[in-house]
Amino acid sequence: MRGRQLTMPVNINLGLSQNNQKEIKGSIAAGGKSKMKTVIEHYCQYLLSTQINYTCTYFADHVAGLSHDSVHRFLRDEKLTPRLLWEKVKPLIVQSSYAYIIFDDTVLDKRHSRAMELVRRQYSGNAHGIIKGIGVVNCLYLDPINQQFWLIDYRIFDPQTDNKSKLDHVADMLQHLKYRGVLFQTVLMDSWYATTMLFKYLIKEGKTFCCPIKSNRKVDDSSGKEPYKPVDELQWSEK
Repeated sequence: MRGRQLTMPVNINLGLSQNNQKEIKGSIAAGGKSKMKTVIEHYCQYLLSTQINYTCTYFADHVAGLSHDSVHRFLRDEKLTPRLLWEKVKPLIVQSSYAYIIFDDTVLDKRHSRAMELVRRQYSGNAHGIIKGIGVVNCLYLDPINQQFWLIDYRIFDPQTDNKSKLDHVADMLQHLKYRGVLFQTVLMDSWYATTMLFKYLIKEGKTFCCPIKSNRKVDDSSGKEPYKPVDELQWSEK
């Protein structure tokens, strides 16, 4: 395969631009030690841009000379841990004391998977129901001045293995932010994480936070003069 002139069928639309297709062909034809790295980089770009099919098999089948095994070996052998992610993204972040930290969870849809690690039945906001998938809790860094954001940390939701809830993962990532000296002021999160424990921690650290609260959560808006009441029973002013 080394040195071979390779072509890509012009009638196949991978969802990639013509420039990217030419770069992939040239990278594969060049061969050498950097070949695998280059192919993987383009495969990642393919994942971001394709609107048809996201599998490495589909990618390899439509790039002449590219073996499916070369992509599969990378996916099988390489590990992108949260620590490695931070090492890669740290030099790119424009830190600001006004920055936002965003915690959000997502479910990677694996409804057609029969035997895959980390897959479990769980609620997916995207699917609006219970599906088979891999749960991931993401931590994003947002620079509100330049309107740039970076994924800086993540955790796999796998309670059967580590006995940790999504809230536990968020608490862990907040501790890592403090340890790494990451600058930020405000935390944005979903109602999953609207708990007293997390609120107290953020207040102690001098952080601002914003999140929705479920209507059945009980709160006190009377400074202790009245019993706790559900959020949906509060009297809101027109302001």
